[in-house]
Amino acid sequence: MGPELLTVEQMAQADAMAVEAGVPGVALMEAAGESVVREIRKRWTRRSVLVLVGPGNNGGDGFVIARHLKAFHWPVRVLSSTDAGHSKGDAKQNADRWDGPIEPFAGASLEGADLIIDAVFGAGLTRDVSGLVAVVLQKAQTSGVPMVAVDIPSGVDGNTGEVRGHASPAVLTVTFFRKKPGHLLLPGRDLCGEVVTRDIGIRPELLSKIKPSIVENGPHVWSEQLPQPGLATHKYSRGHLLVVGGNEMVGATRLAAGAARRAGAGLVSIASPPEMRDTYLLGDPGNLVLELPEAEFLSQILADERKNSVLIVPGGGVSHRTRDCVIRILRSKRPVVLDADALTVFENDPDTLFSHIAESGILNSCILTPHEGEFERLFDLRGNKLSKCREAAKISGAVVLLKGADTVIADGSGAAVINSNAPGSLATAGSGDVLSGIIAGLLAQGMPGVKAAAAGAWMHGEAGKVAGDHVIAEDLADHLPSLRQPSQK
Repeated sequence: MGPELLTVEQMAQADAMAVEAGVPGVALMEAAGESVVREIRKRWTRRSVLVLVGPGNNGGDGFVIARHLKAFHWPVRVLSSTDAGHSKGDAKQNADRWDGPIEPFAGASLEGADLIIDAVFGAGLTRDVSGLVAVVLQKAQTSGVPMVAVDIPSGVDGNTGEVRGHASPAVLTVTFFRKKPGHLLLPGRDLCGEVVTRDIGIRPELLSKIKPSIVENGPHVWSEQLPQPGLATHKYSRGHLLVVGGNEMVGATRLAAGAARRAGAGLVSIASPPEMRDTYLLGDPGNLVLELPEAEFLSQILADERKNSVLIVPGGGVSHRTRDCVIRILRSKRPVVLDADALTVFENDPDTLFSHIAESGILNSCILTPHEGEFERLFDLRGNKLSKCREAAKISGAVVLLKGADTVIADGSGAAVINSNAPGSLATAGSGDVLSGIIAGLLAQGMPGVKAAAAGAWMHGEAGKVAGDHVIAEDLADHLPSLRQPSQK
């Protein structure tokens, strides 16, 4: 399946367009149910199955699943949240094709089930899960019996990943045609377990009419723009990154500089306060170290046009010096990654930052990389993570990368990328500095801003997975070269 992510509304549009093109809705439902059965039989031997169905199309899928499992001689019970006679259309047709008993949720026992199928509500949930449905799903969860979700666990919003009322975790979620944002955004990502996407007969060509603007991150998104050195390449053609360091959190600067070089930047210079110069020199010998006594000297350093991109990471402090450095960098019109203190310093005056970004004209080459706390200091926005990030990109005029296990990257056009490969082990000191360094290193090589941010986020996540459960920030950069190889595209 492709990387495009469809909103709930877009998926409904795809279904409708498929029907208009001649694929009966009941055939789509049959294909959906059959695909779930195939995934179940790949993972489990014959056992007692309890299918929980709701009144809509998700419930219709559940009846198809029950019918096919029964045909394979699996013991199957069906529990319905409503009178099956209340179903309509394709769902009712499949409810009528089920030749076994239908038990009501009220008073039903879950005893004896070895596998539970959640086909109560799909991604298009219109109300919170509560009452008897919530009680039964909670019982299923506490039973310890593995659960398979059809489309998405009931209670998870397909557009946001947020829980509406109650949602019980699945070990496997089978969705159809394309994933939805809720499969990747927390807490939905955690509740879905393993997610597989299956074809049910909707033609991919329909995507050109739907025009999805959200994609799941991966090499397919950015590999064509990933710089690869050739025989004629020299260090300056691979980019010269300037990392603005401070006298606080020196390790953050060194981690970022090392990651930028591992990501392929030809040279990396650290602009250091004079009193910290020796400390920076004691680090990696491949880093160049320049003295930066005051912010105004930054303009002199940037007079060297070979320094084609800039990064500010923690270390400068929330100070007038940091603020002045950011403004001078933006006036230089260099591609830049702004992180941590470089964002927080504008907490009480974000419009000044945004106006300088607009005046710089670099827009897609200015990348902001806040975590949630830094984001909230800069943007007064409410809502889910995806919508907040997209709105922040429009307000700021920059590429915004909102960090987390479900990192979201957006630009001012409304296009967004969701990264879902980051392990929880990356929640360690310095990890974010490595991420900023990777992105800046790619930016220095001429990679477009959104592509550099997406590639950096994916490589960072993969490096964390390879490094293992007890990874520390210093481990990450060493894994980058293998992740840049063309064979990894």
